[in-house]
Order: sequence, then C-alpha cells, then structure tokens
Amino acid sequence: MQILTPCVYWAQRHGEIYLRVELSDTKNLEINLQDNTIQFRAQGHGAKGDNEYKFSLEFLETIRPEIEHKSTQRQVDIKIKKQEERWWDRLTLQEKRPLFLAPDFNRWLDESDAEMELQAKEEEKINKISVESRVRKDPYLGLKKGYLFMYNLVQFLGFAWVFVNLTVRLFILGRDSFHDTFHTTADVMYFCQMMAVLEVINPLLGLVKTGFFPAMIQVAGRNVILFVIFGCLEEMQNKPVIFFVFYLWSTVEVFRYPFYMLACIGTEWKLLTWLRYSLWIPLYPLGVVAEAVAVIQSLPIFDETRLFSLPLPALLGHYLSFSYTLQLYLVLMFLGLFINFRYLYKQRRRRYRSRKRKVH
Repeated sequence: MQILTPCVYWAQRHGEIYLRVELSDTKNLEINLQDNTIQFRAQGHGAKGDNEYKFSLEFLETIRPEIEHKSTQRQVDIKIKKQEERWWDRLTLQEKRPLFLAPDFNRWLDESDAEMELQAKEEEKINKISVESRVRKDPYLGLKKGYLFMYNLVQFLGFAWVFVNLTVRLFILGRDSFHDTFHTTADVMYFCQMMAVLEVINPLLGLVKTGFFPAMIQVAGRNVILFVIFGCLEEMQNKPVIFFVFYLWSTVEVFRYPFYMLACIGTEWKLLTWLRYSLWIPLYPLGVVAEAVAVIQSLPIFDETRLFSLPLPALLGHYLSFSYTLQLYLVLMFLGLFINFRYLYKQRRRRYRSRKRKVH
C-alpha cells in the first residue's frame, strides 16, 4: 500500500503548538515524540482516499515530551507544549516549509495578538480568584446537604413502602384490595405527609431553591384530602378512590425523592432525571382528578353528618355545611393544578435547556 502525506495545519501560542491533521476515520494511530521530532502514522481517509498516511516534523526549538491528541470523524488534533514559553519565528528547524504544512487560520494569531490573549487569560484568572476570595463559603453546607439527603431518603422509603404494598396487594387480591387501602397504608401515609410540611419550611429557610407557593399548594392540598376527608370520615375509608389517590401519589414520589437525594451529593442518573421530569405530566393531573372524585364523594357525607358545619342564627338557617367549603376547594384545587403544572413545566424546560447548553 502506498504511503502518503496528509495535509497538516499549524498554529502556536507562547506555550503551545497546535497541529491539525486532515485525516478522517483514523485507525492504527501512532504519534511519537523523539529527539525534538514528531512522527505521525495512521490509516484513514485523506486527500488520496483511504490509505496509510505519515509525516515527520523536526521542531525549531525544544519541546516537552508529553503530547495531547484527539481523533474525530473529520481530523486529528494534536497539542504539544514548548519547553520555554516564547514565540517561534517558524515551526520547523529547516527554513523551507514542507509542502504538506500550512498555517491554521482558524487558530492563527500573530505575536502581539497572542500576548493580548495571554494577558486576558491572566486577568480573568486573577478576577476569578478575587471573586472566589470575596465569596464566603457556607460553614454549614455539609450539614444542610446531610439533612436534605436524610429527609429525601426517609420520604422515599415511606412512599416506596406504600407503592410496593399497594402493588403486591393488587396482584394478590385484585379489586378486593381497593376497599382495605386506608387501613393498611394510612399510618405510613400520615407520617410522610406530616414530614412533607418541611418542604414548605425549607424554601423559607433558604435550604432549597424551589418555590414556596407551589410547595405549599401541593402539601396543603394533599393534607386536606388525607386528614380531613379520608381521616375524619369513616364512610370514606372503604371507598376504592383511596387506592387510586395513594397509588398516584406514591408513584410520583418514588422517582422525585431519589432524584433530590442524588442532587444532594452532586450526582445525576439520566434515566431517573427523565422519569422525574416526565412521569408527573400524566400522573399529576390524574392525581388531582382522583382527589376531586374523593371530594365529590364526601360532600353528601358532610351534609348528612354536619361534621365541621358552622352554626348560623335562626333567621339564616340552622347551619352552614362544610360541603360548601369543599365545593369552593374544588375550584381552588384545579386552579392550583394549573399553577403547579405551569411551574413544574417551566422547571422541566429550564432543566433541559441548561443541559443542552452544557453539551454544546
């Protein structure tokens, strides 16, 4: 096979040499530095098609033995450090430039421009150090992260227990499991929802950057359903709607809390991130619909039992039923759905936009 020479483009800075070899889909790449000379050999697609290409260059001055290179589908980029940081008049020891060598105008700077670039980098480094020195580090950062990690871990374990319990009972008992959901899982759900009050307090203390009002709407709404409608009305505790409410809640949370746990330790699992920001799109509205069904089913019970009803003067009637409050709550529930859904959707878009910026 004929050995050919690829096109090589070069540029320099005070401390580095950059070589760009126009060779795509390289295989069997060999790059060696010996006696101030670089030797390159590779199989790839160049100006003469698929062939073996090679070249060697003896540099004008001494270089360091380490070399950095990166192969892409289009080219091979090579970075070599000079022994002394100074400007070279040319690249090679021989005065006549090799025919295959040309300036890389994409990276080319003359000496004065390179000095300005170097000075700008030094100023940027100094400014960064100055800013970092002025920013006071939070001495309690580790304690805060530890608290948030443990909180999310406890909540994950609680909701995971509910989710697994309901799933297993559904497979074993079928529809019969619907009527016993409250009595088998309510204690754990009570605990998790009481703990969830911390999600309203944490933004106020500056422990998390999430919004206060979306957290308050979600936590308050769930607690009304759990403690007022399910907890206070024995007639509601055997209804199948409790299964769907608890199952939808726990399904969302078994992905949300592990996501926050990993965020506390600076780790991200892409599949978990996708599930956390995608599953809530169908599950959150379904959960609100299930909650609304529970509220509607409780209205006649509150009218009959007069629980939480407000006594009124005789001229106005005997009492003001709590069901009127729940009817107003139904309207607020769907308003809260719109607010929370919009907030979560913006959060999701912001998350993936920031990830795209990091990739590019």
